[in-house]
Amino acid sequence: MLEQWIIDALATDLQRDSREGLARQLMRLLRERIRSGQLAGDTRLPASRDLARSLGLGRNTVLEAYEQLQAEGYLHSRHGAGTFVSGLFASAPLPASRRHQPLGLSTRGQALFDSVGLPTGLYGAFAPGVPEIPLFPHACWQGLLARHQRQASSAMLGYTADGGLTQLREALAEYVQLSRGVHCRPEQVLITQGTQQAMELAARLLADPGDVAWLEEPGYVGAHAALRGAGLQLVPVPVDDEGLNPAAVTDPRSPRLIYTTPSHQYPLGVVMSLPRRLALLAHAARSGAWILEDDYDSEFRYSSQPLPALQGLAQDERVIYMGTMSKVMYPGLRLGYLVVPDSLIDPFRAANARLYREGSHAVQAALAEFITAGHFARHVRRMRELYRERQHQLRQTLAHSSAEGLLLSPGHAGMHLVASLSASINEQAISLAAAKEQVWLRPLRRHYLATPTQSGLVLGYAGVDHQAIQHGVATLARVLQEVPHHD
Repeated sequence: MLEQWIIDALATDLQRDSREGLARQLMRLLRERIRSGQLAGDTRLPASRDLARSLGLGRNTVLEAYEQLQAEGYLHSRHGAGTFVSGLFASAPLPASRRHQPLGLSTRGQALFDSVGLPTGLYGAFAPGVPEIPLFPHACWQGLLARHQRQASSAMLGYTADGGLTQLREALAEYVQLSRGVHCRPEQVLITQGTQQAMELAARLLADPGDVAWLEEPGYVGAHAALRGAGLQLVPVPVDDEGLNPAAVTDPRSPRLIYTTPSHQYPLGVVMSLPRRLALLAHAARSGAWILEDDYDSEFRYSSQPLPALQGLAQDERVIYMGTMSKVMYPGLRLGYLVVPDSLIDPFRAANARLYREGSHAVQAALAEFITAGHFARHVRRMRELYRERQHQLRQTLAHSSAEGLLLSPGHAGMHLVASLSASINEQAISLAAAKEQVWLRPLRRHYLATPTQSGLVLGYAGVDHQAIQHGVATLARVLQEVPHHD
């Protein structure tokens, strides 16, 4: 297969009407690809006879190019095996300073890259937001997928602009109505490729570059990225014991979008009180703002029934409700959903179909059956109990370690805890030291847009088994003792 790619690339670049001879062109093109690293050391080149036939050249032309490049040290031949790249000219990796300073980005693109960087520590202790993937009912799910892929109709395999498969929208509408108190019809549900795409779509349709967006402080960095990427001006809104606090905002500009996680604030874990919810809805109505309600892990409640979704309280359709399957099933599924007001159904469907294209209808059909057949509810119940046990184990293990002085967030719900730290402790240094042992301690400061007012670590526990919790806590306790404190 690689040999065919080499042939295709050479066929594209070879210029028949050039004053440069074909043999010299062939030498130059191969030499450039070897020096750039596109053809790595020990790559087997096409046989001279095959390359000549595919490019419409005489075999002697190809042999001349190969022999010259062998003389220069770029190629070598192995008797009976073929011609190979020598590897002597393998490209050196770019210096770190150049890798992390991409050229040609827009001002907005550079600001986005500077704020998010490259993801690290996606799995293991204590990566937040990761479910227990090994205990997902894979056999059941694979059976549903296989059947729906075999039975996929022509309509499922073509372009659509319906907002997602009807069966899945019906199943999700029933689910959020019963479990979260959301007021909606199936027509209002729009299937997306996750919450990030949902936020990007909402930002594009409901706000213009330069408009103001309110975000929780500290808050979800994915929302920072999506709204900053849409060119919005981000205003941090402090979070207290009752959730996002509009009264604490000093910026006089009215927001166009307000992003919030009222059911289980990320990352602090507080639940927005009913008076605060009503105040936020009233503020959105007065200012003409749209509220983006991210209900990312409401399934995992441990001590009491959650308050109904903010969307269910809204009287004037100012709330866009967002849900995801990544936390309940597995992140690679890449399926989420929006519930939009009636007035926005058509523009959201049209923009989603044009900008992102709808697809994966066989997967959507399998998910619809997974929900309606009861598999989804059983899996949620099982994971809820497992995560409750793992949170308890994390608390107990920390309490019996040399890190027992850490103050942990309440943990009434969700998949993570926040361990508060003294301001004298260097969060970043602790995080870097633990990462060397594959333990991921996310500094709370990463979730701030402005100067952090709290120090701490975000500890995900949902996808962390007993042994990993033990190792993670031991590592945390050790680095807390070893890393120097601020004066």
